[in-house]
Amino acid sequence: MPRYDAPVRDMQFVLHDLLSLQSYSNLPGFADASPDLIDQILEEAGKFAKEVLHPLNMIGDEQGCKRASDGSVKTPDGFADAYAQMVDNGWSLLGVDPEIGGQGLPYTLNTAFNEMTSSANMAFGMYPGLTRGAFEAIMVGGSEEQKQIYGPKMATGEWAGTMNLTEPHCGTDLGLLKTKAAPQPDGSYKITGQKIWISGGEQDLTENIIHLVLAKIEGAPDSIKGVSLFVVPKYIVNEDGSLGERNACSCGGLEEKMGIHGNATCVMNYDGATGWLIGEENKGMRTMFVMMNEARLGVGLQGLAQAEIAYQNAADFARDRLQGRSLTGAKNPDGPADPIIVHPDVRRMLMDSRAFIEGARAFLYWTALHGDLQEKSPDDSMRQKAKDYMALMTPVLKAFLTDRGLKACNDALQLHGGSGFTKEWGLEQFVRDVRIALIYEGTNGVQALDLVGRKLSANGGRAIFSFFAEMDDFLAAADGMSDMAEFAEPLSAAKAQLQDATTWLMQNGMSDFNNAGASSTDYLHLFGLTALAYMWAWSAKVALEKKAGGSDDPYYDDKLIVARYYMERLLPDAASHLAKLKTGASTMMALTADRF
Repeated sequence: MPRYDAPVRDMQFVLHDLLSLQSYSNLPGFADASPDLIDQILEEAGKFAKEVLHPLNMIGDEQGCKRASDGSVKTPDGFADAYAQMVDNGWSLLGVDPEIGGQGLPYTLNTAFNEMTSSANMAFGMYPGLTRGAFEAIMVGGSEEQKQIYGPKMATGEWAGTMNLTEPHCGTDLGLLKTKAAPQPDGSYKITGQKIWISGGEQDLTENIIHLVLAKIEGAPDSIKGVSLFVVPKYIVNEDGSLGERNACSCGGLEEKMGIHGNATCVMNYDGATGWLIGEENKGMRTMFVMMNEARLGVGLQGLAQAEIAYQNAADFARDRLQGRSLTGAKNPDGPADPIIVHPDVRRMLMDSRAFIEGARAFLYWTALHGDLQEKSPDDSMRQKAKDYMALMTPVLKAFLTDRGLKACNDALQLHGGSGFTKEWGLEQFVRDVRIALIYEGTNGVQALDLVGRKLSANGGRAIFSFFAEMDDFLAAADGMSDMAEFAEPLSAAKAQLQDATTWLMQNGMSDFNNAGASSTDYLHLFGLTALAYMWAWSAKVALEKKAGGSDDPYYDDKLIVARYYMERLLPDAASHLAKLKTGASTMMALTADRF
């Protein structure tokens, strides 16, 4: 049986030592987030993830969700009780505005809780994750009445939320959707159509489900410019807040999936269901992107989270499994063989994963901090920079963390040998579960196109040039520190490669759009490798400062060892991505379609 222990020590390093959340105590929510309180929350969240959620992970995978003849859906045994505990203990309210009953703590801290939840039980973690995204969309784009009706119950998790975009004939190209919205005299709309792959579309965890549905109002432009967003509750909410009649929406079936069996992935039928417009007509994508961006960060987090639990179990196995002898002589002379952790290739897989995981955690939490600053900083320039970073980093986090997260899970399975291919050890579930993260909320190829086609050029490239300037400032500060050279020099080289790639795209992407498309994935990976190099150089600087200050905590020694490994073994891939990127589209597009 696999195990999970929350990586509290590394989370503390990122939140306290690296990001110094205490230095933002002048901002709303941060004043209450003292280091002691943060540590207490991390410890309790870790216990909840380990003791309540993780024991249900294999159960959820084996049982899956079951749809009854009346369209109701039963989640796996224990899910409903665990969800009730989550709501009763207020975990959903960590980062919610106190004005609607939340604790108002930093979103960055909430990100750590979400990582634990997703590591312990990815399928379960999707239910509150999607609710948070739907809640944010309503709070940003909804009317005051809609915020009051749905906000408080969704904030606590008493009511769930979903996002309904995809239809059988369209996924990424939402301009093709056919779901219709017919205006009614009372200001509501009748929603008719079918949506597929709706996570949590029906379940037995909450008394109501608030669906956010994309549809076209009759007479709207037959394109993405004609898409509107509607709130369609499972049960109509009465004026006094009680639940009224059942709406005309139902689960028409459950998808049989490769993984995340514990999450109900539904076909949703809307048969003249009553809905209300959110925001303006034909501007639905504007508000839905609030939820989609929230979801994309959450999906990137899933890549990190599954890598973490896979790594933990792989490290356990490597220390215990006896097989062969060390190349440099027996390390377990009294036993029949040495533990496989003595073998360099086993170490390679473990170190690749650890270097990715700890760098990715810093990158994700750093980006989440900018989400807090975007909302809470009194400095206009800081809010603008934070907004730019959130837009720029979202596709990188979503795609890079899930691609590398899948690799970490695959390596963990490989390390287990034949045992990894069996259900008993749990590794094959981690691989199956994480695989969807590369696909949903916009495939990783779409994320790369979004990065190259939209995010780089936005506002004249302001975001990417700001990121370059930030790394330059860091490198300038490290220039006089002799013990930083082994970390600063590789970062400087990677940053120069990313600048080179950016310039190449600006010069060649506009002259032939296929050049941009052909180079986009390599550019995204080059970006991700550079971003993690920045996080690792920064982490090394902090560790060196802690040691210089007298700390004898071996954690900082380990941090420096892994930082060196990242710079020596993973970062060199950046040069390969740059070389491939510069070849453009000519050979990629040379074969005619009929010759494939």
